Amino acid sequence: MLGAFLRRVLAHPLTAEIGLDEPQTSAIRRRIIAAKPFLKAIYDEWYTMLAANLPAEQHGPVLEIGSGAGHCAQFVPDLITSEVFPSPGVQVVLDARRLPFASGSLRAIVMTDVLHHVPEVARFLSEAARCLRAGGRILMVEPWVTAWSKFVYTHFHHEPFDPDARDWSFASQGPLTGANGAIPWILFARDRKEFELRFPELVIEQVRPFMPFRYLVSGGVSMRTLMPGFLHGAWAALENLLKSHRAALGMFAFVSLSRRSD
Repeated sequence: MLGAFLRRVLAHPLTAEIGLDEPQTSAIRRRIIAAKPFLKAIYDEWYTMLAANLPAEQHGPVLEIGSGAGHCAQFVPDLITSEVFPSPGVQVVLDARRLPFASGSLRAIVMTDVLHHVPEVARFLSEAARCLRAGGRILMVEPWVTAWSKFVYTHFHHEPFDPDARDWSFASQGPLTGANGAIPWILFARDRKEFELRFPELVIEQVRPFMPFRYLVSGGVSMRTLMPGFLHGAWAALENLLKSHRAALGMFAFVSLSRRSD
């Protein structure tokens, strides 16, 4: 009840009256990110992290899935941008479960806040493994399950969040409304052994929970500005002081998967 009330009162005026699955929502969210210095600094940090972890091999295309609201192309040269529906700045319209790329053709696949929206994530992982060359990587920033994040996502976030879900899939309601924010944690933590058995060609290189507070206090893409940009550094410093507790506090995780050699 309190979470729903706060979301309603603090809803960003640009998105308050638009359905989440409307194509223009992504374009509007891009404007919101650019106009909120605190939030933009968070996305800049995410994209910097993705770019820094690309395979050392400099040649070959990098695909971003779910590019509509972001600006990752500013950090990854020659990035192939994609979205599930037409959107400004997007080069390819695709379904992550059916990637229109040749086997072994991609150097990397990157995404932010996207994996938990894919209704049949196992189909995406199979396609990603097919399209990646040996040594290629899937790099992502996704919601994560911790004691703190479970409280926040359950009570104050609009997306479904079910760490107890038995399946890796969920009913597809729409590209943005359909979700389970706990899917990344289910795949790479709770069901890690099953993941490794089902996808032996993909190696989990790194799973690093982080960022317990900054995205929340920024207001994200759906709420009004809650924190001025000049305070971003102070909040980042606070989180750095608490980094030894990230396994209990992190709201997101950076995940790196690599494609084995055949």
